[in-house]
Amino acid sequence: MSCPICSKETDAKFRPFCSKRCADVDLGRWMTGAYAVPSQDPDDEDELMEELEKALGEIASNTPRKTH
Repeated sequence: MSCPICSKETDAKFRPFCSKRCADVDLGRWMTGAYAVPSQDPDDEDELMEELEKALGEIASNTPRKTH
């Protein structure tokens, strides 16, 4: 297995990296946003609020109201 940063052979101590330096480079990329996990969540707050309101409306319309 090769290091995903520099392609050298990995070291078990730093696996999947070859060194602490490459592990730190990878961590730095995550922290600066160079890497990101794909998401289907809306980035826009207005879009998020619209989706939440729609979902709440659907929940409310499907929930029978209790009468006492």
